[in-house]
Amino acid sequence: MASAFGHALVVVSLGRALPKGYSWKVVLVGVICTVIPDLDVMAFKFGIPYESFWGHRGFSHSLLFALIWGVVCAAGFSVRSSDRKFFWIHTVFFFLCTASHAVLDAMTNGGLGVAFFSPWDDTRYFFPWQPIAVSPIGAARFFSERGWEVLKSEAIWIGIPCVAAYLLTFLLKRKVGKK
Repeated sequence: MASAFGHALVVVSLGRALPKGYSWKVVLVGVICTVIPDLDVMAFKFGIPYESFWGHRGFSHSLLFALIWGVVCAAGFSVRSSDRKFFWIHTVFFFLCTASHAVLDAMTNGGLGVAFFSPWDDTRYFFPWQPIAVSPIGAARFFSERGWEVLKSEAIWIGIPCVAAYLLTFLLKRKVGKK
């Protein structure tokens, strides 16, 4: 898996693309969306095998889970608004935040792959290009030499593209705002 830091960075750059008037609360929930799929590591404590439906990188990493979680989070934000537009903008944003987790995990160089299409197909997939160093599971293992290697890898393969996307979005919004 990519680290929580790498996942959160994606949301900050996605959040920059939100229409004017969106709060950091939405972005904060987006950050939570990016780490929610990894709650499946608790399955190890219950003896659930990595490769099972409920195992690590199983259903909670699927596109269906991302959609369901996106709708749930959007519903929470849209309770006070009768404007359906905001519900759908929130749904798409939270879906993308949650799905980005699986996308980054499929770009790592370790694990068994990601069950993108679960529950219909539990096959685990990696992308052909896997430049991101896989993060060790657990804080104690992460805060080690291996964790430092992961952060360096993520700075290149996640950080640079996210900063570029953030700056590009900033410049585009600024240019549009002047018209």
